[in-house]
Amino acid sequence: MSPSRILICDDHPMVRHSLTATVTRLWPEAELLEAGDYPTAWALAARAPDLILADLGMPGAIALEGVREMLARAPDARCLVITGSDEDATAAQLAAVGVDGLVRKTATTAVIEAAMALVAGGGRYMPAHIMAVPVSRPAPVVRTEVTLTDRQREVLRLMAEGQTNKDIGRQLGIAPDTVKTHVSQIFGLLGALNRADACMKGKSLGVI
Repeated sequence: MSPSRILICDDHPMVRHSLTATVTRLWPEAELLEAGDYPTAWALAARAPDLILADLGMPGAIALEGVREMLARAPDARCLVITGSDEDATAAQLAAVGVDGLVRKTATTAVIEAAMALVAGGGRYMPAHIMAVPVSRPAPVVRTEVTLTDRQREVLRLMAEGQTNKDIGRQLGIAPDTVKTHVSQIFGLLGALNRADACMKGKSLGVI
């Protein structure tokens, strides 16, 4: 079955352009979504793509956590990681969180296309000794109600304006370390991985 919606994630525009050309050739009718960082990829993953093509080294999150969050938001998507990493440990970790395939960026176009087609069709494309690792997709964390203190709301609002901890501390008349504590608490309450994710979740929940 051909994917009808495909999410392409890479922080290099030229790589995204190349992948888009390949995907368009394989599935000309598919709707394409593009992301250059993890927060954007998470937001687009919520639109339920059938296939995700993901780079690891994008801004916004540590690689494994970034991919894990994508899969949590798109639990039914097939996922192929296209990476420059040669570490077997990375492949094993990706397989464990539910990635369906991994191919090196140094592979030939024919190999990358074959990996895409196999993963999109329901197969797995991994190094042979990784294939036995059981796939376990994380359950999405859904928060429909979050209670923040007035101070936490102020900090989150200023974070959304792009202010640093130092700037926030100066504006609110509190120490940067105190701001840092508030930020950590906000991350925990919202289930956020970073500042951008916290701001996005805060807005979606009406906290700011």
